[in-house]
Amino acid sequence: MNDVTTTPRDAAFGLTVGPLQYWWPRPRTMAFYADVADSVAESVVLGELVCSRRHEFKTEDWLALARDLAAAGKRVVLATQALVMSEAELRTLRRVCEQGEFAVEAGDASALAVLARLHAADATRPAFTIGPHVNVYSRAALAELAPLGAAVWVPPLELSIDAAARINPADDPVRGPAGPVATELFAFGRMPLAFSARCFTARHHRLKKDECDFRCADDADGLLLSTGDGRPFLVLNGIQTQSAALHCALGDRDEIAAAGIRRLRLSPCSGDFLRVIALYDAVFNGGMAARDALAEMAALQLPGELVDGYAHRRPGMEALTT
Repeated sequence: MNDVTTTPRDAAFGLTVGPLQYWWPRPRTMAFYADVADSVAESVVLGELVCSRRHEFKTEDWLALARDLAAAGKRVVLATQALVMSEAELRTLRRVCEQGEFAVEAGDASALAVLARLHAADATRPAFTIGPHVNVYSRAALAELAPLGAAVWVPPLELSIDAAARINPADDPVRGPAGPVATELFAFGRMPLAFSARCFTARHHRLKKDECDFRCADDADGLLLSTGDGRPFLVLNGIQTQSAALHCALGDRDEIAAAGIRRLRLSPCSGDFLRVIALYDAVFNGGMAARDALAEMAALQLPGELVDGYAHRRPGMEALTT
């Protein structure tokens, strides 16, 4: 592959590495984030988003990793779970929210409630991110949540680029206590579609949820499901259901720029993810032609085909527009 020269400190677009949604072994996770620390990504979201039974990383471990990444110059945000189902999970959520060292990404309404209370008591706390699993589908909804202490909004995955821009336009943004709320667009990765109280990975292996043998650790990118005629369709990742294909906005730079969006989220996967980061930086900040980058992207070791339907008001499974 050709080297790509980038200038991340002067970048017009900030790149964020989203939370790791799979259960990778601890050594692999640590090695991954060591590579991320050396990448051009500006921000990293850490934490267990999917299942609290994935216990190789406790809150203290995530905090230690956050400090390492912050020392490497990254802006670090700690994520909370998208579906909270027990008092133990709620205690973990409170602990993540109550630490004041790093900003927090609210995964659900319970996190928003805790963060709102904390910000009401102490306005100097780091502003938080409204995660993509919080149902914000209108300007009125964003305007209601932003004053609670938000600084960043990640639109739900199925919103198109122009819909996100209408909700939070660059020339008239929704404002939070710290100023205009930034929109961070989900720009790469398998799309998380749903969460359930049941663990479908355990069910697939005919195991009970609480006796799952941690089988999701066997699948670095989740468990692929195909249609009756053999086409990749969905992915099971514990209690989460994802798309089999990877959403890719690499060819949408002009439309994203015209929408006034300057932050992009890239969701980790196995394979050549570090090269994905470099290619996004090359296209959005370095002047590389999208067509050339997409040709290289298609040759990478990635766990699915590339699609971009949701970005353009079409079915999410629709193949990438070039």
